[in-house]
Amino acid sequence: MASSPLNTKSPFHARSNSLPSRPHPLVAQIDEHLSRLEASQAASSSISNNINGLADIYDLVNNFLLLPHTLQALTQECLEKQVDEVLDRSLKLVNVCGITKDALLQIKEEAQELQSVLRRRWDDESTVAKEVAEYLCLRKKANKQIRESLKDLKSTCSLSSTKNETTGIICMLREVEAATLRVFESLLPYISGTKPQSRPSSWSLVSKLMHSKRVSCEARQATQQVNEFEKADATLYSLIGHKSRKSSNTNADNSQNALGKLDLCIQDLEEGLERLLRRSIKTRVSLLNILNH
Repeated sequence: MASSPLNTKSPFHARSNSLPSRPHPLVAQIDEHLSRLEASQAASSSISNNINGLADIYDLVNNFLLLPHTLQALTQECLEKQVDEVLDRSLKLVNVCGITKDALLQIKEEAQELQSVLRRRWDDESTVAKEVAEYLCLRKKANKQIRESLKDLKSTCSLSSTKNETTGIICMLREVEAATLRVFESLLPYISGTKPQSRPSSWSLVSKLMHSKRVSCEARQATQQVNEFEKADATLYSLIGHKSRKSSNTNADNSQNALGKLDLCIQDLEEGLERLLRRSIKTRVSLLNILNH
């Protein structure tokens, strides 16, 4: 993955005009948590764990922003533009978090509807094909929404100030922004899984669209390099491509089971994103209060 414009290590714990000669313990904790999160991402750890780790970092940042010295440093007239830039980017970060959370909710609701159809009418090919198409269409739409918000965020970040006089505190906030962007950059392909094509209009077209993707998904599933989104896709592809009533029944059961696991996965992600959203909003409010102090 290409590095983001924010993905630049800054020794924000070093001495500067905006940080005391002996850094506050919170600064060291934030630095430690950022390093831990980076290592977790490098090791391809659970995306849900990474989201929660990011929320922990925002907790520390919020506590740091309440320190009297932080308030004093950020209210300097020379820092007003830089704080404004941080506020602008913080709004984009909040938007990305909110849009991703809403997109996951829509996917979960559509997956639950598909489960209901499979329980009641698994042998009705046209109905199942229609519901699978709607589910994949929604996945595509949700992925597009997240991708556009990320693009907007990265565009904003690339225009940020890079002046040498950037203070230690601003550097720290940028490091947190960079970590946030990296988490969401890894979350998008996780949610996307195997990217769906445009919505099919008939059973035969659905079957054709699914065949090559089913083979690809099953190959990855054999090496266990798939997540719950891809596993659900793989079972749906198998369901669409069934050759007999017996295999159709088995694939319908497998699809329901996979969609059930996907539901739990999405719920876990939603909870983490809700926690992160609340803390990122709190950070933004703290910065606004400092700017208006």
